[in-house]
Amino acid sequence: MLKAILISISSLILLSCVDESSFEVGERDEEASSEWKPIEIGKSYTVTSNVFGTTRNISIRLPQQYFAEPEKDFPVLYLIDGGAEQDFPHIAGILQSIDINWTVEPMILVGVETVNRAAELTPPSDNPRYNDVFPERGGADEFRAFLEGDVIPWVEAKYRTDKRRILLGESLAGLFVTETYLNAPSLFTHFAAVSPSLWWDELAVPLTASEILNESDKKTPSLYLTMGNEGGEMQRGLDVLIKALQDNEVPNWTYVDRRNHEDHGTIYHPAALDMVRTNFSTPYRVGTNSESFWMFKDGMVPPLSDKAKDNIEKPCDSLNAQVITFEAYNEDPETWRGMCVIMKAGQKPTLQAK
Repeated sequence: MLKAILISISSLILLSCVDESSFEVGERDEEASSEWKPIEIGKSYTVTSNVFGTTRNISIRLPQQYFAEPEKDFPVLYLIDGGAEQDFPHIAGILQSIDINWTVEPMILVGVETVNRAAELTPPSDNPRYNDVFPERGGADEFRAFLEGDVIPWVEAKYRTDKRRILLGESLAGLFVTETYLNAPSLFTHFAAVSPSLWWDELAVPLTASEILNESDKKTPSLYLTMGNEGGEMQRGLDVLIKALQDNEVPNWTYVDRRNHEDHGTIYHPAALDMVRTNFSTPYRVGTNSESFWMFKDGMVPPLSDKAKDNIEKPCDSLNAQVITFEAYNEDPETWRGMCVIMKAGQKPTLQAK
């Protein structure tokens, strides 16, 4: 998980839960200090788990549009290791940014806190080498049952959700995402595994992938894979998984190779942003994302092209949008400026389904 990032921003979440006196200690001049109020980026709930027979913490962030559009349903991103002191704050920051730039669909964030990652997120293993390092392990099936039986029903009863469910995790959580994609593909519509720990149990999960995928009906959900410069068994496990996807002609998957750009500690934040861009980019009028900017099309400097003037009379939606690249736009910006497009930002896929 991104410890460095969390240290800098974790104080933003649920500040109302922190004793006010802790802020006063840090003030240099108490008399000169201004009145403060907490900055809230989410809420934390204690949910009773029938699976675990205890309570668990769930963190929720709702998009701004949830309140502005009361009749609308929203996709839900389920974040593993999503506690207030885990990955929830920085992923919430990504979703807050897309609330205000309008180029990615807004979504509900559900942070699912883990208590013992190695115990909860790994498949069973009898490997004696793990006895000292991972004495508690192999609880992935139970954690998956917790998601299916406790978390998802609670979320969908409480909030306006559509049918899209995204499962996101990094490292051991990425291993859990990958195994869930293979063994419970109908539980989510989108899976995203960032630097998944596919070394686990001598590549047990990726080595079973080909047989599982060969027997599937190919109506598979979306899968986003990426890895940094971890190399070794991490990369080898991912290579085995990708070959299984290719050999079985599985649709709807994307792999982004970040070995020349990121390591295990830096990859999560940029990869999570790229994942939502890959799967949930929205149409917008290129040059700006404000519809009102194009109302006065004859007053633009430089003026819009005839093609753009015709396009601007139509709604900017998926039916009228053209999918283009940044390169295509930059080759001829005068033609494209003001057009309704879907233009994904960020790194290009290294490999993807044909």
